[in-house]
Amino acid sequence: MSGFTITVAQQKGGSGKTTLAVNLAVEFWKRGHTVAVLDTDPQGSLGRWYMTRREELGADTGLEFATSSAWGVSYELEKLLKHNEIVVVDTPPKVDSDLRPAMRASDLVVVPVAVSQVDVWATESILEMAQRERKKTLLVLNRAAPRARLTAEIVSRIQELDSPAAETMLNNRVIYAEVLGEGQGVVEKQSSGPAAVEIRALCNEIADVLNS
Repeated sequence: MSGFTITVAQQKGGSGKTTLAVNLAVEFWKRGHTVAVLDTDPQGSLGRWYMTRREELGADTGLEFATSSAWGVSYELEKLLKHNEIVVVDTPPKVDSDLRPAMRASDLVVVPVAVSQVDVWATESILEMAQRERKKTLLVLNRAAPRARLTAEIVSRIQELDSPAAETMLNNRVIYAEVLGEGQGVVEKQSSGPAAVEIRALCNEIADVLNS
């Protein structure tokens, strides 16, 4: 597995883009891949996570980090992919011309969908843009409560969208918020915990899509 760009995108804020991006990056690094993270969101949440990681671990974070404006994405990716097998890109919560360069340079667009009808509606425009750019997409149900009726309803709605959906569901767990503030991934904080199991399973699915 090498030379792949994974872009995490969603129109609606609060969908868990950054949390998903950092956990994918850490897990792929743990698997022995060279990994970089690229922050294109002006809010800079991914950058803050990385700076926290540097404070905790020192210079040896295991990951390369870069930031970019929307229109500098292709240039930054070209540099990062020269010495990284995987680059994970975090994007702003919107769908417009600012997102298109990151999507255009991607091998896979991962779309987190929180458990609400509003998030499902917001996902449609992301998928439309990805289709125009002829990019693979993978929907990921995020912050789910497995036994809740709403979760089942949203799963049904997702299956109606024009995109594959991951079988793996990320549940609403406190640890996802904790690691973001600690500069870690869940596989580092609790390597055998249920959140780590979820992330590993999701990365298996993503790897299968990228290698197909």
